Amino acid sequence: MKELELNGQLRATGRKADVNSLRREEKVPCVIYGAGVQNTNFSINEKDLKALTHTPYSHIVKLDVEGSKFTAVLKEVQYHPVTDRPLHVDFLAIDESKPVTISVPLKITGNSEGVRAGGKLNAPIRKLKVSGLVKNLPDELPVDITTLGLGKQINAGDLKFDGIQIVSPKSTLVCAVRATRNSAAGEAQETETPAAE
Repeated sequence: MKELELNGQLRATGRKADVNSLRREEKVPCVIYGAGVQNTNFSINEKDLKALTHTPYSHIVKLDVEGSKFTAVLKEVQYHPVTDRPLHVDFLAIDESKPVTISVPLKITGNSEGVRAGGKLNAPIRKLKVSGLVKNLPDELPVDITTLGLGKQINAGDLKFDGIQIVSPKSTLVCAVRATRNSAAGEAQETETPAAE
């Protein structure tokens, strides 16, 4: 999985004025916790944070907060409801020797039989939650739909990947090929018997 290095600065907590001052300087208040790490409050430049928040990929984050180094994953981002600027970010510290749970993007590959027959591909989700050691986490989860026919679907429980376990519910719909008027008309023509002469 891709790694991203970010530098943070320790920050004071408890006063709203301090937080507002940070935001005026285009810095985002952050906190890191978990994996035996003492809660640490810091800030990151908003511009630097975009490399983590404005991408379809998930990352293992290497944080350097004034010399204190952490390995973490992005836990949660709170956004301003109007400006959509990040207001606060939670990082979860991880231990690379223990399984990590993280969302990984799906990559649909292949040209589905059902789509070639006139059906429409429905892929309602972009990521699945998986668990595994950091060294085994992939950048993306490939899903080959070449043999997916009309009316067929792939759920999270149908997928298996080496070295990781899918923790999203097994019933989660990954993709399906729905029948359309075109595909229904094609099927009807195929099933019609020729008229006797």
